[in-house]
Amino acid sequence: MSRIDELIEKLCPDGVEHFELEDCAKIVRGNRVTKSQLKPDKQYPVISGGVKPLGYFDEYNREENTITIAQYGSAGYIDWQKERFWANDVCYSVYPLESVLNKYLFYVIINQQDLIYSLKTNAIPAHLPQNLLGKIKIPVPPLAIQEKIVEILDQFTQLETELETELEARKAQYQFYRNQFLAFENKEVVWKSLGEIGTFTRGKRFVRTDMIENGFPCLHYGEMYTHYNVFATESKSFISPELAKRLRVANPGDVVIVAAGETIEDIGKGTAWLGESDIVTHDACFSFKSPLNPKYVSYFLRTRLFHDQIKRHISSGKISSINAKGLATAKIPVPPMEEQNRIVKILDQFDDLVNNISSGLPAEIKARRQQYEYYRAKLLTFKVMENH
Repeated sequence: MSRIDELIEKLCPDGVEHFELEDCAKIVRGNRVTKSQLKPDKQYPVISGGVKPLGYFDEYNREENTITIAQYGSAGYIDWQKERFWANDVCYSVYPLESVLNKYLFYVIINQQDLIYSLKTNAIPAHLPQNLLGKIKIPVPPLAIQEKIVEILDQFTQLETELETELEARKAQYQFYRNQFLAFENKEVVWKSLGEIGTFTRGKRFVRTDMIENGFPCLHYGEMYTHYNVFATESKSFISPELAKRLRVANPGDVVIVAAGETIEDIGKGTAWLGESDIVTHDACFSFKSPLNPKYVSYFLRTRLFHDQIKRHISSGKISSINAKGLATAKIPVPPMEEQNRIVKILDQFDDLVNNISSGLPAEIKARRQQYEYYRAKLLTFKVMENH
């Protein structure tokens, strides 16, 4: 930081000129391609109005190292494209003029991500007007300062990338060992169907508008994908005690299994409920009660072996689903409780490393991201030159 301060004092002691984006860069819309033209085996990603590529195309219309901003869909979402791509017609590409470094401009724009999101219209569908985007302010210090800022911020992003790569490797390792431990290959163990060793109870319907800030714990099936993992001791949501009396609950020690989702792969994930009280369950979930270690069951429900067994019982459509009869057919290895506990202890360590936001790699990534965002804001805040 001291080197940056020295450069600012030397090169722009009276402040830095701020320009509107449209005065220091070109904003260019892409060209339309349709989903029917896309195929997964094509080479170039199609960047459209989403956070992820729309698909893949056999041509490109943009070079690598290009700033993109979604016009529709996730309107205002900013990204840095590292490879050649096709910019669809709802994707802005931003090209700086000679006085502005490309990567520097990206950091300045993404530092204003919240502001840019706020510029989108409330129309249906929401979109980001180019005339509003073009008015955001861009500080343009001398190139030597831009270069130094890019060098510093690149170091932060590189560290975060390395941590995310390590996290993905650990997740793959975790999944491998989870599948290995729970397959019991070349080991003598009794296999029983879930229907033999336990009972399923389907929840009852309630809607998100029934949820309140405090009350009786409840679990909506959508939260199984966005919030819950292998086990939970506290609920994310609540409903009124009066409504809870008319619904169904999972008891502590039960495993809540999601039975509906947008894809077949979504179906069957479980969360061991280890809270101190009962929890209301949604009608797109089953609570499974058995004498097994509930976390052992929950880990098994996340294996490829389990999902391969239930696939043929899933009805597919706009929303895929499975009933209790289908779930009950799946077989699970039933070792002695001591062995169940041993496996759970080992898998807990892996799970903590890759999923715990208070410790392990996710916590470190979060800390590094916060540090990066702090220094990015600090580095990109300049005294405004008079008369600008």
